[in-house]
Amino acid sequence: MRQIAAVDVEDRSGDQRSLVAAQPASLSGATFSSTDPHTRRPWAEVALGDGADASRAVTAARRAFDTGPWPRMGAAERGRILHRLADLIEAHADELGLADTQDMGKPITQSRGNDVPRTAANFRFFADHARLSTSEAYPMDTGHHAYTRCEPAGVVAAIAPWNFPMMLESWKVAPALAWGNTVVLKPAEDTPVSATLMARLALEAGMPPGVFNVVHGYGPDSAGQALTENPAVDRITFTGESGTGRVIAAAGARNLTPVSLELGGKGANVVFADADLDNAVEWSIRAVFTNSGQVCLAGSRLYVQREIYDEFLTRFAAAADAMVIGDPKDETTRIGPLASAEHHAKVAGYVDTIAEQGGTLHTGGRGDGWTIRPTVITGMGHKARHAREEIFGPVVVVTPFTTEAEAVELASDTPYGLNAMLFTENLHRAHRVAAALRAGTVWVNCFFVRDLRAPFGGAGDSGIGREEGTFSREFFTEPKAVVMQIDTAAEGR
Repeated sequence: MRQIAAVDVEDRSGDQRSLVAAQPASLSGATFSSTDPHTRRPWAEVALGDGADASRAVTAARRAFDTGPWPRMGAAERGRILHRLADLIEAHADELGLADTQDMGKPITQSRGNDVPRTAANFRFFADHARLSTSEAYPMDTGHHAYTRCEPAGVVAAIAPWNFPMMLESWKVAPALAWGNTVVLKPAEDTPVSATLMARLALEAGMPPGVFNVVHGYGPDSAGQALTENPAVDRITFTGESGTGRVIAAAGARNLTPVSLELGGKGANVVFADADLDNAVEWSIRAVFTNSGQVCLAGSRLYVQREIYDEFLTRFAAAADAMVIGDPKDETTRIGPLASAEHHAKVAGYVDTIAEQGGTLHTGGRGDGWTIRPTVITGMGHKARHAREEIFGPVVVVTPFTTEAEAVELASDTPYGLNAMLFTENLHRAHRVAAALRAGTVWVNCFFVRDLRAPFGGAGDSGIGREEGTFSREFFTEPKAVVMQIDTAAEGR
């Protein structure tokens, strides 16, 4: 069993240890195990950080920000280091991909083939975005000139989820670092390994001491809570469950710390009768069953216009039934186990109560171990729990609709507002419905295609704020106005 360090901070920055193993480093000496969801056996021993470890990491980050070179470098110099980090991530794709697969059961073709490249691309994008971004200038008639500076905010606490460990960590860490901040990252306790590997690669890339810190541990009464309550933290960014987001927002409010929250979702997927049926089925399968449905953006509410409902359902259920279930380390596997025993029990609870909620199991159900087979439910009312609550598993409720207005009403009748999808070949309808849906992102005839220049976030129970591109710059910097006198003769005019 491999051992993973709890904290990589300033006093360890010179260590060029192998990525393969390290001794635990929590102050208490306590550890916890990371369990492989496929074998259901521990595969890594991880040092258990607590409030003291979190405080130690924040102190290192604070020192690195207040007195170190990172915030004082030019964007180009920081960018070169971040590009070197991206190079190293790509070079270690096999190890990083396997780490996420063994930590949470994600098929290796997704973790290595999708998440690793996107992680590297995130660092490259923000390295270049910070270097190429422009500031604003305001010529004034009074003999003065005003302009803006976007200066790093300080110490960023980044708390990441377990479903896309490495990739979603990089969505937070990359822009924060690119704009000159220092970071303390707390990965989810279920998926600790790739975060530590990424931090060590950052040291190898030339990142200065204390700039990128990783603390492992739990949330309440532990490392996570300590990070959100620490007054030396200048920004908090969190992705996860909506209830936890409310707790973090309250903690940030006590210190007036700005908070960015990307929370839960219950995405609507609307398929109109004029859709390209082959395209709609293919993308709809990806939208709900990728990563065994453990995606906040999952299109788990599927609305299909009545004219094509039967044909679509037949094709969709057949495609779901054909997905290969098995060992996530096998290249042919498309559905792996759920991430933990606790999460499997939650999702299985929904599967076991389909009939009592008035639904019909069209295909799917429980599988072996912690696996849930791709599950398609029909005949369930729009107000049923399965159609309202975020299941976060490979479970979709399919409902027919008649008119465009009905589809918009059904899709928008949710406390969440993270994303939606629609499939139509009618250009006017595409624009009209996209505008009408209450969602932070609307995909038309596709799913999960991202442009990092575009805003990402949600409304309602799906969160607060937007990130990516200039939206990340606004969150991770403190804009400053500078006003200069340039013409003394103009005074008094």
